[in-house]
Amino acid sequence: MFTKILIFLAVILAVLAVVIQMRPDDFSITRSATMAAPPQVVFDQVNDLHKWEGWSPWAKLDPDCKETFEGPPAGTGAIFKWSGNNEVGEGIQTIVESRPAELVRMKLEFIRPFAGTNDVDFTFKPEGTGTLVTWSMSGKNNFMSKAVGLVMDCDKMCGDFFVQGLASLKAIVESPAKS
Repeated sequence: MFTKILIFLAVILAVLAVVIQMRPDDFSITRSATMAAPPQVVFDQVNDLHKWEGWSPWAKLDPDCKETFEGPPAGTGAIFKWSGNNEVGEGIQTIVESRPAELVRMKLEFIRPFAGTNDVDFTFKPEGTGTLVTWSMSGKNNFMSKAVGLVMDCDKMCGDFFVQGLASLKAIVESPAKS
C-alpha cells in the first residue's frame, strides 16, 4: 500500500511539473493612464530616478529601504539600487534608453527574493491637451515564476501596483506647482 501511495504521489508531481513547464515562457504587463500634463512634464518625473520615491507604489511598502544612486542624475546610465524588506526585495534599475517626452526604457534586475531580469518601458504620447502614459514590463518566466503563476495572478498583482503608481504620478504632474 505504501508503494502505491508513493507511485501515485510521483505521478502527481510529474504531471504538475509538465503543467508548470507548459506555461508561457514570456510575460508582459501593461497599464496606461491619461494625465492632464504635457509629455515633457511626465517624462521628467520618470526619467529622474530620484523622483520615483514620490510616486512609486513600492517606495511606500518599506520606508526603511536602503537606496543608492549611481551614474548621471537622470537619463541613460542613471542607476537606482535598493535593498529592503521582503515586500520590496533587492535589485537594480538602470535607464538604458531615454528619449525626451517620448520614452524611458529600463533594465530591472531583481536579486531577491527571486533573481530575474525584466525590461520596463514608459511611453508618453500626446493626447488632446494631456499625455497618455503607458507603463509596461516584460520578461521571461523561469520554472519558479511559472509555478507561482498557477496560484497567483501576477498580471493583476503587478498591474495593480502599476495602476497605483500611475495614479500617484498623475497627482504629482497635475498639481498646480507642476503646471
